[in-house]
Parts: sequence; C-alpha cells; structure tokens
Amino acid sequence: QEQLVESGGDSVQAGGSLRLSCTASGTAFNYPAMAWFRQAPGKEREGVASIHRGADYTYYADSVKGRFTISRDSAKNTVYLQMNNLKPEDTALYYCAAGRRFLLMGPLLPTDFPYWGQGTQVTVSS
Repeated sequence: QEQLVESGGDSVQAGGSLRLSCTASGTAFNYPAMAWFRQAPGKEREGVASIHRGADYTYYADSVKGRFTISRDSAKNTVYLQMNNLKPEDTALYYCAAGRRFLLMGPLLPTDFPYWGQGTQVTVSS
C-alpha cells in the first residue's frame, strides 16, 4: 500500500533554510512524478515543485524558483525539498504527493496526484 511520510517542517526566521523529506513506501516512489504542494490557511493548495521518476526533469512554481530545490534519492525512497531564503509567504502546510504523470509545464494540479502524505508545517516569521 502506498504511503508517504513527510518530515522536516519547523519554524524559522525569514532568510533561513529548511529541508523537507518525504519517504515513500509501496510503489508510490516509482510513480512518474513526485511533487511538493503547500496550503496556507484560507488558500488553495499550490503545487511548488515536482520531479520526474528518472530525476532528469524538474518543475518549479514561479513563486519558489531559484530558492527551492527538489531532489530524490532512489536508494532511500525519499524525495527532498531544500528551501532557502525563506519568506513569510512560504508559511504553509507542505504535502508530498505521488502522481501518474510528469509535466514540464505547470501549474501542478492536485487531481493529477492520487497519493498524499499528511503534511508537515513550515512557519516563517519576519
């Protein structure tokens, strides 16, 4: 059974860094796309970054491009999201998701990702 477990969320000050991890069990890690989404209170879920199964293609939302980096370690069945130069507007619950297709063009659609983790909270203070 597919299961995704996120970790690494924390409270940091603006300008700081965090690295989120998502460990997958079952066959989820072998899906064509792994992605990170986030959702702030009162806002829609936003696709932040995705990575192809072969790790040769990535996609980033404009809001995080140049600051966030998605990567994957096949030996550990883990996907990472390195977040640098964090801003208060990055505050959200971050979710890991596994999807059946990878697209180079966004936006990422939650409906393309059938498997989700429970989320990890990131809070950035000014």
